[in-house]
Amino acid sequence: MADHQKIHPAPAPEPQQEALPKTTAPLVPRGSSRSENGDPERQQPPLRRSLTPYSPSKQPKKRSCCKKCLCWSCCLFFLLIILLGILAAIIYFVFQPKIPKYSVDSMRITQFNINNDMSLSATFNVSITARNPNKKIGIYYENGSHLSVWYKGTNLCEGSLPKFYQGHRNTTVLNVKMTGQTENATNLLQSLQVDQQSGTIPLNLRVKVPVRIKLGKLKLTKWKFLLKCRLNVDSLSQDNVIRIRDNKCKVRFRF
Repeated sequence: MADHQKIHPAPAPEPQQEALPKTTAPLVPRGSSRSENGDPERQQPPLRRSLTPYSPSKQPKKRSCCKKCLCWSCCLFFLLIILLGILAAIIYFVFQPKIPKYSVDSMRITQFNINNDMSLSATFNVSITARNPNKKIGIYYENGSHLSVWYKGTNLCEGSLPKFYQGHRNTTVLNVKMTGQTENATNLLQSLQVDQQSGTIPLNLRVKVPVRIKLGKLKLTKWKFLLKCRLNVDSLSQDNVIRIRDNKCKVRFRF
């Protein structure tokens, strides 16, 4: 029996790949990074320029100068306060200053009548006593003083003090003439009639006078005395001595 020939399937031929061209040198050098957008070192973003110039060497010097000036100013300020305190202590213990005292002793009305235009004309003669209780301090009363008498916010009359010097422990009596005219005094007279029936009429005497203080032989700068006296009188009638029921005066100082 003839031998049967064995037929084996032949393997399919492998597809031939296209031959790649051989390159002698690499496209990208070794040790470098690849990028689809090119070389990253060449595509750096542009630097932004600041608008304000920077000078690091000048700022610390300016700050140090400002700190030094502030420190010196504070030191001088505290030194001035200490010197003023020492001066005030010396004046207090050496001269022993005391506040002058004032009082309104008497008041007389020589004119207080209504005119045809319903205005009020008034003339007051006021006696004021000024006392200087200081042993080593004198007071110069300068020109430019102003006195006024008020009734419930209405200025009745005005005047001024004479210029004089008041020595140590001196008492001076001042007679001041004050005149004035008030427009539309109808309501004022009605209020005065009501107060006269009760027997108490409130008045305010205001005094502003420039003075100079004399410490020993030293004459200081000009000050201003502000005097306010609250008075209660029994009546405001012409040619009659007014009886003062109450009299309180307060003094303030102003440079």
